[in-house]
Formats: sequence, C-alpha cells, structure tokens
Amino acid sequence: MAETLLVTPGERLALVAEYDAGSGTCVKDKFICATLVGSKRVLPAGEGEAEQRPRVEVVRSGVEPVVPRVGDTVTARVVRINPRLAAVDILCVGPKPVRQRYSGVIRVQDVRATEIDKVQVQASFRPGDVVRAEVLSLGDARSYHLTTAKNQLGVVYAKSVAGVPMVPISWQEMQCPHTRAVENRKVAKLDA
Repeated sequence: MAETLLVTPGERLALVAEYDAGSGTCVKDKFICATLVGSKRVLPAGEGEAEQRPRVEVVRSGVEPVVPRVGDTVTARVVRINPRLAAVDILCVGPKPVRQRYSGVIRVQDVRATEIDKVQVQASFRPGDVVRAEVLSLGDARSYHLTTAKNQLGVVYAKSVAGVPMVPISWQEMQCPHTRAVENRKVAKLDA
C-alpha cells in the first residue's frame, strides 16, 4: 500500500541509503528532498529484485497545467498582423483549454510549405481568425513560434466583413454565405 503525505519543495523525505529517488524529488547530501508541492508516495520495492529499494516520489496535487510543447497542435486567435508575422493568443493545446495566457507568432516563412517567397501574411490571416497551428519552438521569452505549413493547419474559423462566419471554398479562400464576398486565407483542410 502506498503512503501519501503533502510536502513542499526542499522538504526532506527519506534517507538515500534506505530509498530510491523517484519523480518530483532530488538528492541533497544524504537525503531525498521534494522538488515540488504535492503528495509524497512511497512505492514498494519490485518483487524478485534483491537490489531494489522502495521508491519515494512526489506527485502534484490537482490538475496539471496545460502548457504548449514542441510538436503540439494548438488552437489560437490572431490578435494582430504585420508584413512579417501574425501574432496570436493560444487558446487550446490539443483539445484542452489553457488557463493562462500564452502568446505565439506565425512568421511569414512558416505560413505554408510551398512558394514561401510569395506568402503575404495579410492574405493568409486577419485579426479575429481562429487558426490551428503546430508549435515549432519555444521561441523567445515572449512567444512560441508556430507553423501552419501543413494541409490540416491554418484558419478554421473566420468572420467576414459583414460579421458572418465564413465557409472555406478552397485551400486559400473563404466565402461569406450572405454577401458572397471571397476573402483570402490560409485555410486548414477539414478532417473527413
């Protein structure tokens, strides 16, 4: 049976001579110490392994925060554009909404995979558009670098000048169902 107890970072959990250090812990001097706030768990030694000792670990309490990582698909809202990039606020990582604000940028060279030299950000996105993108890198301290250079990535929701949700008519155009006006976008391929 696993033993549980609430601990804080730096708190001594056990002696290194008696236990193995698990996740959420570190070894300092002769002690295993907590590295995060959570519940202390002592897991018994594996059966049939004479050398193994019980393992001490710390498991976070509550819900894990949703944080974008390289390779994750995110849903984001375009907040502003300029000729070099589209600035976005990340709303979801996969299907999970984020609790805090994460910013991202889609640089002109990351909008699509082909004819990169002909890409115009203002012809691909508009402020207010909702896009599906992939995290390329952690970028700088202010924002993640994102890409829409795959078929399934790009604008998934946009409103026309008339304020009506538009429908995609090609991979680079969306149309207002009321006014029939066509606007350029880097459209995400819909899942069939």
